[in-house]
Amino acid sequence: MSTAILTGTPVPGSPLEGDLRSLGFDVRTAPDAAAAVGLLAAVPPADRVALVDQRFVGHLHALRLALTDPRFPAAAVTGALTAQPEARAALSVALATVTNGTAANRTDAKADAAVRTGGAGLATGPGEPATRTASAELPLADRVGAALDADGTAVQHPELGSLVAAVPDGPAAREEALAAVAAVDDEAVRLRSAVKARDGFFTTFCISPYSRYLARWCARRGLTPNQVTTASLLTALVAAGCAATGTRGGYVAAGLLLLFSFVLDCTDGQLARYSLQYSTMGAWLDATFDRAKEYAYYAGLALGAARGGDDVWALALAAMVLQSVRHFVDFSFNEANADSTAATVNGKAVVGTPTTALSSRLDSVGWTVWVRRMIVLPIGERWAMIAVLTALTTPRIVFYALLAGCAFAACYTTAGRVLRSVTRKAVRTDRAAQALADLADTGPLAELVARAVRRPVRALPGVLPLLVALAGGAAAVGVAAFGPLDSPLLILGALVYVLTSGIAVAHRMGGPLDWLVPPVFRATEYGFLLVLAARADVPGALPAAFGLVAAVAYHHYDTVYRIRGGAGAPPRGLVRALGGHEGRTLLVAVLAALTTAESGLAPGLTVIAVLVAVIALAESIRFWVSSGAPAVHDEGETA
Repeated sequence: MSTAILTGTPVPGSPLEGDLRSLGFDVRTAPDAAAAVGLLAAVPPADRVALVDQRFVGHLHALRLALTDPRFPAAAVTGALTAQPEARAALSVALATVTNGTAANRTDAKADAAVRTGGAGLATGPGEPATRTASAELPLADRVGAALDADGTAVQHPELGSLVAAVPDGPAAREEALAAVAAVDDEAVRLRSAVKARDGFFTTFCISPYSRYLARWCARRGLTPNQVTTASLLTALVAAGCAATGTRGGYVAAGLLLLFSFVLDCTDGQLARYSLQYSTMGAWLDATFDRAKEYAYYAGLALGAARGGDDVWALALAAMVLQSVRHFVDFSFNEANADSTAATVNGKAVVGTPTTALSSRLDSVGWTVWVRRMIVLPIGERWAMIAVLTALTTPRIVFYALLAGCAFAACYTTAGRVLRSVTRKAVRTDRAAQALADLADTGPLAELVARAVRRPVRALPGVLPLLVALAGGAAAVGVAAFGPLDSPLLILGALVYVLTSGIAVAHRMGGPLDWLVPPVFRATEYGFLLVLAARADVPGALPAAFGLVAAVAYHHYDTVYRIRGGAGAPPRGLVRALGGHEGRTLLVAVLAALTTAESGLAPGLTVIAVLVAVIALAESIRFWVSSGAPAVHDEGETA
């Protein structure tokens, strides 16, 4: 439930009360601040509450942005303030102190400073008349918002752009504000802001111009973003099924359905922004289903090719491995630098790198922005390429093009990030170092090694742990690629990987290139499975390996989305139960070395895949369904 308390002087004929009711608020009126205190105390603690000045003039969407966004405990625009249950106690204290005058000096100074500088929430929108100069004349909501800020409760002030939010003094100022409201199309602004600010060329120019209207259509019919996300998943699964038929008609239908699935994928985020329906569950579903859709489509193409006598399972698995590792390069780099602090020299911050300076110069030339967004093959361009090639060519050609494009994009982005990392002067925070440790997915075997070697490893040069991880990964994959598969040598290679993995994570992951360690682990585990299954040349081995990589990748993506959503990494018990990346690699090596390839490898990989999927999915679904994490909206990775 939501309750709005109207304060201040009533304005005859004002549509404010109706606007608030249309936003889902139960409206109550307080003749003075003391009455507002009483009304606030009567609102159930689990309800959202808003303080709104009755003289408020502004766009409905300005009120919507300030009062209904679920991501922020407290938010405000001029004349309107809201608090969710977690900020209710602070709101009660702030309202009481402002009403009693005990916080007057503190809040007045803050409010006066905000007025002088056009501060957030006090002079927002082009229609705000600059007539109020004394904090005593400020609306009650603004004074309470200033008190909240002063007491340490962050108050979000949404960017209004051309929207108006004002509390005018006197008839002339009110007419001026009403004219400013009439001059801006509220719905046009709302529809325009539903589109992601930064997106790929294909999405921006070929999808968003009409998907935003589909989002509005969905909103007006009461559909939720999660329902649209689910529809996008089902459409993609049908597309995968069409591709699995192996017929030209099936391929054409698959390409068209994949494009429509992407339209719905854009629509769900636009619907969330249009109607402010943000949630932790929604962000998780959107991100997870994107991966499920694409990788299911790869499997459909492989099944369709097999019907035509062409075995492309190795290519399908390679495409999934490359795309997943590429994502983890993005995730790991972003987590490592999300809250890094600038280094200092002689008391001055050292910011920027030659690489970022070059990037800024390139961005100053308009066309280079779009070229650079396209060459990294983001999801829009990638799915469009897959859809067109599916309809016109063969699955083998689709995978060749996909592997070539993603390999180039991965090299381009990774090289730039490495250059930024080695030239950037910054200190990684403990939170970022812990996030990298969580992304490593270290199991019990590597943990034992790390404990044993922690003291000597801490004395190693910063880049050496990464080199050790690379060496161990190369040893494991190299033995799988060139050694005998039914030999203890395969197990030895996996044991070397266990040892090097423990060494790599035995120190604090604060080095400039330590963000590469988790992607190296992903590349090793997935690559080991790919090479092993391809070399075994056993019926069913590659599809089973595809299923195992998909199950493990789900666990790794889930880890990323928990961290990005502010919910923390999965419990260590889950990571240990799944064996960690090094434990699973050793298990597969033992399976391949001690069983006959013809009878044991494919069934064994299938059993491991099912166990990993059941354990990871069960815990993940339990967490996300019951999670108390704050509502978020993930703008999504462009890749």
